[in-house]
Amino acid sequence: MRKPSHRSRAALAVTAAAVLGVAGCDAVGGDATAPTHRPSPTPSWDVSPSSVAAVGDSITRGFDACAVLSDCPEVSWATGTDTKVDSLAVRLLGRAEAAERSWNYAVTGARMTDLPGQIAQAVVKRPQLVTVMVGANDACRSSTSAMTPVAEFRADFQDALTSLRRRLPKTQVYVASVPNLKRLWSEGRTNALGKQIWKLGICPSMLGDADALDSAATLRRDTVQKRVEDYNKVLKEVCAKDRRCRFDGNAVYDYRFGTGQLSHWDWFHPSVNGQAQLAEIAYRAVTAKGRLTGT
Repeated sequence: MRKPSHRSRAALAVTAAAVLGVAGCDAVGGDATAPTHRPSPTPSWDVSPSSVAAVGDSITRGFDACAVLSDCPEVSWATGTDTKVDSLAVRLLGRAEAAERSWNYAVTGARMTDLPGQIAQAVVKRPQLVTVMVGANDACRSSTSAMTPVAEFRADFQDALTSLRRRLPKTQVYVASVPNLKRLWSEGRTNALGKQIWKLGICPSMLGDADALDSAATLRRDTVQKRVEDYNKVLKEVCAKDRRCRFDGNAVYDYRFGTGQLSHWDWFHPSVNGQAQLAEIAYRAVTAKGRLTGT
């Protein structure tokens, strides 16, 4: 036979390639047809929500920031109006809009078991963002044995998010970590007035016998601290299962509150300056592009 010309060989190669393409086969006989079903894309996080509802405990109510044993919601890190704080709502919405489009349902003394009820109030307003800061009171009990068990803490948090999702499937959630209570004790115990206020019943599991450094007192505080760490692990894990939830990556827990960031009424709750720092932490988390490290 006559040897095929260069042009003929090229034509045969093109023809063979076309046949293989129509057959949908690769070099080893596999099906090269493109998949007909693709996973749904993860919804993008909206860094500029148009309304904010806050739920949680005394920290979000601005307790002891303005006057002794009193709430001061105007300095709340989440929804406050005070210019010295520049709250999350003000930063996201602007001062005028924040007055109309942000709501604070936090309650001083609240624990995780109270969160579903607060969520039920918040959903009525149909906020685009819900902020959550709760858990300190679950650890701040009369004794370590009275602290909320981790399993109950998890179940209540999951119930709260499930309740929110039933009513508002697209609302975003920012979850702040529980503060480092042992650090707050370490800073606050340097103030004699603060320690007198502590005797009125503020976080006795951590702050009781504030100057005691014996093994029993150390074990008690370490037990509380471990529980806080376990709570933060729960917040991270439960939030991670919700595509519209952001945990702060332990930013609040890791923040090193100094005496300038503590209330000069009780030397434990955030001062006005401390509230401003919490607002900054929240704003950075809410407006971050993509997933947060540690979330």
